[in-house]
Amino acid sequence: MVNWRAVLTGFGVSFVLGVFAFALPGIGHAAAGLVGGFVAGWMADDGAWSGAVHGLLAGALGGLVVVSLILAASLAGGLLFVPIGVLGVGAALAALAVFLALAVDSAVAGAIGGLLA
Repeated sequence: MVNWRAVLTGFGVSFVLGVFAFALPGIGHAAAGLVGGFVAGWMADDGAWSGAVHGLLAGALGGLVVVSLILAASLAGGLLFVPIGVLGVGAALAALAVFLALAVDSAVAGAIGGLLA
């Protein structure tokens, strides 16, 4: 069973740290994902596998927010002139790949947090 409190807390930690991570581009954002995943796995308190799942969900939620903000900025800026029907399944698969890519470090840190809890 997914502990959504742990997932949302991990997401919140990574979001807050991500806001401050602009001071250290690259390193700061990776650290924010690691800390958020660790917190989610630690709060889940059910072993390494559960910690990895909770860290992955927290990181994927962060990826969802990032991709949504990029898409909203593109639409607001008029950079996206493609009809909505053309986007279809390809855009959904690309978004899923981005969500998972942004969540891999969170899943590893969540597994470590789950082991230490």
